[in-house]
Amino acid sequence: MEDLLVAIAHTLTLPVESADWTLPSRRKVALICLICTEAALFTIFVVAYLFYIGKSLSGPYPVQLLDVPILATICLLSSSVTVVLAERAFRRGHTGEFQLWWLITILLGATFLGSTASEWQRLIFKNHLTISTNLFGATFYSVVGLHASHVIVGLILLALVLILSLRGDVKPAHAEHIEMISWYWHFVDAVWVVVFSVVYVIGR
Repeated sequence: MEDLLVAIAHTLTLPVESADWTLPSRRKVALICLICTEAALFTIFVVAYLFYIGKSLSGPYPVQLLDVPILATICLLSSSVTVVLAERAFRRGHTGEFQLWWLITILLGATFLGSTASEWQRLIFKNHLTISTNLFGATFYSVVGLHASHVIVGLILLALVLILSLRGDVKPAHAEHIEMISWYWHFVDAVWVVVFSVVYVIGR
């Protein structure tokens, strides 16, 4: 019994190694909060689209007008891969490779945005579908337009980084900023998967 008490006392008096623990980056926490807020906003718009779809008393209807944007979707989803490759190249210090993959990401995103603009031009001027035509028009332009606005913001951020990098103003210390822009771009791509599924697959 005495030996047991001695062993317990010895254990309690052992020095405790302090674990290194740091607070998470405030920038990353802020971005995560922003993404969660934006995700909630998109959820509201998507639910509204699903609720009102098919309730228009007059046409036109989705099945009559919408073409499935396969190529645009491939471009946008591929840009998630290229932005990861760019980020990895940046962390390895390969500036030229980083700039190349970053530029490809911008071009893929711009191609997607151009496809959306072309679709809207056809729907508005050829099919005469506007936001005031019926419930389908109102909810369609709201959902797709909200996503397109986020793509535009993402492209602006990507373009600014590329310009600064070409000027030599992007340093290894900016790795966290590159990572955060990549997170935002992944979010934009993930949202499109939902929008594509709801608007162009389920909604038709």
